[in-house]
Amino acid sequence: MDFDYGPEVEAFRAEVRDWLEANLPAGQEDSIRETFAGDERDTFMRDWEAKLRDAGYIGIAWPKEYGGRGLSTLELLVFNEEMVKARAPQRLNFFGEGLVGPTIMQWGTEDQKKEFLPKILSGEHVWCQGFSEPNAGSDLASLATKAELDGDEWVITGQKVWTTVAQYANWCFVLARTDPEAKKHEGISYLLVPMDQPGIEVRPLKQMTGDSEFNEVFFDEARCPAENVIGGVNNGWKVAMTTLGFERGGSVTTSYLRFSRELRRVIEIAQKFGKTKDPLVRQDLASHFTEVEIMRYSGYRTLTSVLAGKPPGPESSISKLYWSEYHQRVLKTMMDIRGLDGEIIEGEGYELDQFQYAYLFGRSEVIYAGTSQIQRNIIGERVLGLPREPKPEKSLSS
Repeated sequence: MDFDYGPEVEAFRAEVRDWLEANLPAGQEDSIRETFAGDERDTFMRDWEAKLRDAGYIGIAWPKEYGGRGLSTLELLVFNEEMVKARAPQRLNFFGEGLVGPTIMQWGTEDQKKEFLPKILSGEHVWCQGFSEPNAGSDLASLATKAELDGDEWVITGQKVWTTVAQYANWCFVLARTDPEAKKHEGISYLLVPMDQPGIEVRPLKQMTGDSEFNEVFFDEARCPAENVIGGVNNGWKVAMTTLGFERGGSVTTSYLRFSRELRRVIEIAQKFGKTKDPLVRQDLASHFTEVEIMRYSGYRTLTSVLAGKPPGPESSISKLYWSEYHQRVLKTMMDIRGLDGEIIEGEGYELDQFQYAYLFGRSEVIYAGTSQIQRNIIGERVLGLPREPKPEKSLSS
């Protein structure tokens, strides 16, 4: 792989860097959780999204005909790199631009592309993901939410859970069972559903971090137009796997930058507490440095496939499994270094500090976008070609 991005791409990098320096307010970087709370944070994120949109930094690599800027994947990569380096806030409408938008481009009809893609980029549509259910998490194909055709509309009944930013979204891409007689993977459709309607209730879930990022979403005969099926009726499982590929592999080329910066902070804390003379701590820190470098070069390998025109496939499970389990290890090292000090919550509002929050939130990272166990099954069966896991035999008493 050529690590030189070329003069045009580097000129774009300089443009992005200058814009961030001029427009990113000091003290309001990726730690805005500590700067703002509740509605104030939501307002900041929406304003930040509007700034990016006005500057032409949303839909960078999307085709111009759908409202994008029409630039290359390398320029999108450079933009993401500079956002991470500047500690810019993550996107409010990630599910729109990062997941459902690319899925519509791959599976949607021309009418669907013209209808939905420009509204994602304009910010008119803010999206959430309606996949997981109380009894269908790791075994997503066991979902029970159903959709029945009533004239020219789908009528949707059921429940979703762990739905991120549902309290802010006005659209949801939903997996629903449209053929109860078909095998469980074959009777599912991928629907685009408006959230602002009777029959949809969003209930925020309080996390141990104190935030309510996740939600329960209840559908009680909610409706969407019959033509809002992406990829065809009962073909939703294949479409969903495309979306999950974007989710699991979307940050592989830049995540190492975020983890590298975090590791440098962990090393600073180790020095502050006099732990860098401890040989076991030094061994852990050296191991984490090696893991971040592995993440870096694995990301370049993935980028090579993307530049060759290959859409995200089951290989994206490798990166998701790797970074999520790494993050738990390094956060545990950080908590071990801090000792009892790391368990003290200080300040007038008893807010978690950056690493306390990361440690608690990190518990979810080996679960969302598919658990580590599911990722290992995908890697074994679909990447390495190993035999499928055998179904358990029924006991004599059943």
